[in-house]
Amino acid sequence: MAVWILLSSVSGLKAEDDGMEELATEKEAEESHRQDSVNLLTFILLLTLTILTIWLFKHRRVRFLHETGLAMIYGLLVGVILRYGIPATSYHNKTPPSCSLKEGPASTLLLNVSGKFFEYTLKGEINSREIHNVEQNDMLRKVTFDPEVFFNILLPPIIFHAGYSLKKRHFFRNLGSIITYAFLGTAISCFVIGNLMYGVVKLMQVVGQLTDKFYYTDCLFFGAIISATDPVTVLAIFNELHADGDLYALLFGESVMNDAVAIVLSSSIVAYQPSGTNTHMFDASAFFKSVGVFLGIFSGSFLMGAATGVVTALISFSFTKLHCFPLLETALFFLMSWSTFLLAEACGFTGVVAVLFCGITQAHYTYNNLSEESTKRTKQLFEVLHFLAENFIFSYMGLALFTFQNHIFSPIFILGAFIAIFIGRALNIYPLSFLLNLGRRHKIKGNFQHMMMFAGLRGAMAFALAIRDTATYARQMMFTTTLLIVFFTVWVFGGGTTPMLSWLHISKTKQESAWLFRLWYTFDHNYLKPILTHSGPPLTSTLPSYCGPLASCLTSPRAYEVSVWLHKHKNTACSNKTNSRLIHDQSGSTSEEALERELDSREQELLSRGTRLVFPIEDHV
Repeated sequence: MAVWILLSSVSGLKAEDDGMEELATEKEAEESHRQDSVNLLTFILLLTLTILTIWLFKHRRVRFLHETGLAMIYGLLVGVILRYGIPATSYHNKTPPSCSLKEGPASTLLLNVSGKFFEYTLKGEINSREIHNVEQNDMLRKVTFDPEVFFNILLPPIIFHAGYSLKKRHFFRNLGSIITYAFLGTAISCFVIGNLMYGVVKLMQVVGQLTDKFYYTDCLFFGAIISATDPVTVLAIFNELHADGDLYALLFGESVMNDAVAIVLSSSIVAYQPSGTNTHMFDASAFFKSVGVFLGIFSGSFLMGAATGVVTALISFSFTKLHCFPLLETALFFLMSWSTFLLAEACGFTGVVAVLFCGITQAHYTYNNLSEESTKRTKQLFEVLHFLAENFIFSYMGLALFTFQNHIFSPIFILGAFIAIFIGRALNIYPLSFLLNLGRRHKIKGNFQHMMMFAGLRGAMAFALAIRDTATYARQMMFTTTLLIVFFTVWVFGGGTTPMLSWLHISKTKQESAWLFRLWYTFDHNYLKPILTHSGPPLTSTLPSYCGPLASCLTSPRAYEVSVWLHKHKNTACSNKTNSRLIHDQSGSTSEEALERELDSREQELLSRGTRLVFPIEDHV
């Protein structure tokens, strides 16, 4: 009887202990939920405050500080409060148990503690010198986001909007120059910065300022990520002041394309694996393998993005009647666009490149097939997502200066990085502009080159690439330096854009169209547009006669109706335009100028029988 009473007492105590543990677990879950809500509320309030201040700045016509710089300032203030205003709320075991593993650490760890099993998830490596500095503030730990959040959620709408809102007429007119700056310029900048920073690292070793390993490949990786420009501040001011359209296209096109090049280039440098014991020395076979990786990833991402855009255009053009249901049409457009990024990443390509070219293709083809309501919805949807995501990232940058736990501030490295990026930018812009001017009919003027040199701001892409991997000493130093470079360029160069435009005497001008643009326009207008959209001349009038059955099959019935409508209206306006064109041509007009006038005259949107026609040179902005 006594034994039974004793066992009952033990069972009761055990049940009571289990109940207390469950209650403690529920309280921890509630506290964690509360902290998550506070963190999200903090960012929402930051964005709200940023929006209200932006309205005030626009109302007062303040241009010395852009919204992104403002978001960083607010993020800095909140970071100071979180860092120094909230006491430590959790405690860690300062003497962790030691064990040896034959393989790397597992992603999930199960521990048996007093007969109970607990699951732990791997967060990353902690340097031995930082074992006593593990963050004890739960709020600061929770406000530090997983880097994949930036790549999978915040970057896609920013990059897609860049392609979807592209001013195609100016972009394609300067396509050759943009590609040169984006590919050759980014490669030059990467290797110049990488080699200069390698010299800085050697100097740090001599003076005893380098406490851990920093290889040549690390320097090249830093050169790749910091070569990603983001002149969002400059371009916003260009829009407000109506600065030169072709200078805008050069800067915008270079920044959009070089973001894509920088991320693929950084992936290629990471993939550089020489044979032998020393994996950080130069090896010719490994170098050419990295070049092959670069070309393969970029071309594969480009094809995947363009193919997704074409598939979406065909779905909205041939296989469905989604234009009758604008909500479904907009939803499908959104999902197809976002899935491009994830599909490319899942296939081992780069989602940034894929979603960029998907956006360009969607704007060029799918946009023409959308209903009028869906065109407005898609533009406004991605514009809002782009605005919120970009300002969220810049707010987080300010926050990260105080909440990130592994900052390494090295004055020599930071100063060397600033000098290196200016030298790299100069060796990018000026020599390439000189070479481009040898073949350009309308030269890139000196003041344009100076403005492009000045507008080499760093922003969201450089930050996202730097924060993606901060496990090693070298990567932590890169992240801290990248953060400071972004702050400086956005605040100083962004704020100095307006006086720089005045000092360089840059105004709104009009230039001739490039031969590459004319060639692409002819092919696209006569063949691609009729296949993928309802606009353009019917294929029966552009393809040879023996292709008649195929042309009839591929051409939309509405294209014939549109062609008849355009022909009627063209005849009424033809007599009025003929005299003025003859007078202008007799006064010394060139064929390029005549083509430019023809293209400009077609830059209008036409509504015919419920079909929205957008010519390929239209600017959807």
